[in-house]
Amino acid sequence: MSQTSACSHKHHGECARPETFGSPVHISLTVNGKAVEADAPADLLLLDFLRENLGLTGTKRGCGEGDCGACTVLVNGQPVTSCMMLAAQAQDKEVLTVEGLSQGGKLHPIQEAFLDAGAVQCGFCTPGMLLAAKALLDTNPNPTRDEILAQVAGNLCRCTGYAKIVDAVKLAARKMTVL
Repeated sequence: MSQTSACSHKHHGECARPETFGSPVHISLTVNGKAVEADAPADLLLLDFLRENLGLTGTKRGCGEGDCGACTVLVNGQPVTSCMMLAAQAQDKEVLTVEGLSQGGKLHPIQEAFLDAGAVQCGFCTPGMLLAAKALLDTNPNPTRDEILAQVAGNLCRCTGYAKIVDAVKLAARKMTVL
C-alpha cells in the first residue's frame, strides 16, 4: 500500500513528502545588500521567501516552472529563476531583486534605459528582464544584439517584441560606460 493511499490527511498530497521536509531551517543570506536571517520551511521557494517573508513583491510569479523568467533574481551575480530554487539553497549567498537596483531613490542606469527606450509595457516581465540585463552588463559592458537576445532568451515578454528591450540594454551599456 502506498503512503498516499494510507494517508489520513484530508488532502492526500500532504503525505506524499516526509514529515521533516517542511520543517523549519535557519537561513542566513544577503538580500539587496542587507543581511537577512530567518527560519523558513525547508521546502519554501526563494520566490515565496522574497515575496511573503521579506515583502519584496517586485519578483513576479509567472509560470512556476522556470520557463518564463518573471521570477528572475541574481544569486551571487547570476540570473536564477527563483521559482525553481529553495530559499535554503540561498544560504550564505547574495541575492539581488529588482528592489535592490535603485540606490538612494535614484534609478539604476538599466532602469532609466528601459524607461527611456520604451521597453516597459505591461511591466510583468520587466523585473526579470532588468536583472538578466544587469547580469550581462556586469560581465560584458558592450554586448552585441545577439548576445543581448541570448541573455534574455529565458525571459518571456508578450508585449514588446524584444526590439525595445535590446535597445534599452544597448542604451544602458552606454550609460554605464560613462559612470
